[in-house]
Amino acid sequence: MGLAEGRTLNAIYRGKDHATNVLTFVYDDAVPLAGDIVLCVPVLRREARAGGVTLRAHCAHLVVHGMLHLQGHDHATPREAARMEARETALLETLGIADPYAPRVAARRRAGSR
Repeated sequence: MGLAEGRTLNAIYRGKDHATNVLTFVYDDAVPLAGDIVLCVPVLRREARAGGVTLRAHCAHLVVHGMLHLQGHDHATPREAARMEARETALLETLGIADPYAPRVAARRRAGSR
């Protein structure tokens, strides 16, 4: 989707007035994996460029992220986020894609050692 559609969907479903990278829509809680994963390509391009990763790798990460949401995973709390990020990283590794959270973890470690 484009920026305008991404902004509209994010405003309607999440109450946020900006386009986001990925939205996941679950059809039926009783049937895991039934839903839509919507990627906003302009946001993905910007994030990939800023993060120094390929668009392919970033798209794969967010599809995995969306699939985990469809399976009931969330990242609303730090504990949930850590669990979900570990699962994402493990799944991406099987696809030959580097840990997308490694730069953030390294930055936290550098900041903590000052």
